[in-house]
Amino acid sequence: MHGSNDGHRQAAPRTHAVMMEIRRRIASRALLPGARLPSVRSFAKSMDVSTSTVVEAYERLVADDAIRSRPGSGFYVANALAPLSLADLGPRLDRAIDPFWVSRLALEASDAMSKPGCGWLPASWMPQEVMRRALRSASRGQEADLSDYSSPLGLLPFRELLSRRLSEQGVMAGPEQIMLVDSGTHAIDLLCRFLLEPGQTVLVDDPCYFNFHALLRAHRVKVVGIPYLRDGPDVARFEQALNEHQPRLYITNSAIHNPTGSVLSPATAHRLLMLTERAGVTVIEDDIFADFEEQKAPRLAAFDGLRRSVQIGSFSKTLSASARCGYIAAPRDWIEPLTDIKIATAFSGNRINETIVFSALKDTQYRRHMESVKMRLSQARLRVSSQLSEVGIMPWMEPAAGIFLWCRLPSGIDAAAVARHALTKNMVLAPGNIFSQGQISSGFMRFNVSQCDHPEMIKILKEGIAAAQCSS
Repeated sequence: MHGSNDGHRQAAPRTHAVMMEIRRRIASRALLPGARLPSVRSFAKSMDVSTSTVVEAYERLVADDAIRSRPGSGFYVANALAPLSLADLGPRLDRAIDPFWVSRLALEASDAMSKPGCGWLPASWMPQEVMRRALRSASRGQEADLSDYSSPLGLLPFRELLSRRLSEQGVMAGPEQIMLVDSGTHAIDLLCRFLLEPGQTVLVDDPCYFNFHALLRAHRVKVVGIPYLRDGPDVARFEQALNEHQPRLYITNSAIHNPTGSVLSPATAHRLLMLTERAGVTVIEDDIFADFEEQKAPRLAAFDGLRRSVQIGSFSKTLSASARCGYIAAPRDWIEPLTDIKIATAFSGNRINETIVFSALKDTQYRRHMESVKMRLSQARLRVSSQLSEVGIMPWMEPAAGIFLWCRLPSGIDAAAVARHALTKNMVLAPGNIFSQGQISSGFMRFNVSQCDHPEMIKILKEGIAAAQCSS
């Protein structure tokens, strides 16, 4: 009996594999409209599956109108096909290496593609049971939770929970100073709409999270990068930029910096706040990696008391990227105008996602899960750092926490060339210049240690480095 259950569990992925292979052949025009599919028996043999698996796959494709069944004759490709897409033929090698490089490739990638360059944990590392309990709890909620619009500020009990969580970081923000949003990106977008006019200047770290560049570009502002050191931004260069560009805003990570993994020192934080206060610059701190911390790092929002600073965050890295939910903690008198902008652009909050994420964060298993994740990450950072050093790829620093290693490639090697080679091997990497406003990181690459378990990764990197050396 036990063996039959195991066989049943394995049938679904095998059926899916057969379906995906047929869809791939249709999309690439290896099977044209009206063409006869391979016989059930021959295709079962070529795919190394049972004939019943192929029959099930074919029947599901018929239900999806991808193929047609002709009794006594076989199965045929449907007459209507979607327009040919290069994306269906394999990885796009002609993509521009810009701030969208990793996002586009990693989000569009099939499950077969390895993603050491992406910015999230594998699904197997996420708190699946915590989320399942939260989903079940939400499904038993009141009718309004399943069907009504939400308050623009978001679920009050959730904001109260966030107020308590922020106080653990030294950030004192009452629930009335907190607004729930769809994500960290949504938070920055709302704040940019509120704070910026086209043509104004924004300071960012160099390197920094690449989507800061993309989002600021969408707001048509001037972006100036400040070199990022092991204890925070270069304060002398920061002061120089304040004098030369009169920026309106500075956007940074608090806690664990993306992509370097470094941590802001108290001395640097103090000097930054003195400079921004004098220049009238607002600071947005993205605290998305807070729950990965081993030791609490300084928060500019804590030192400043949310006077000219804002803290944002979300839970896509630790709970779920599917249940999109984040927050803004801001000065009290900013909340009403931010609410107006949210109503104008999104109308209300996402009540179901807020309910699910709130329930998950309250689950006692969540903190235990994160302790386990932090231990796994610590081991992974050591393992991956050692593996990369075998091919001359050296960490810029050894982070104390987090999912990233910011690494220097061998002298003279262009990370973009290595990334393009890896793409031909179904691997998405993150070349350094996508993080750099000044394009000063061509010899660097960011690695997500939780995604570096591909057995061929080091071999592919070695080949990419050799190819880059030959081309130069």
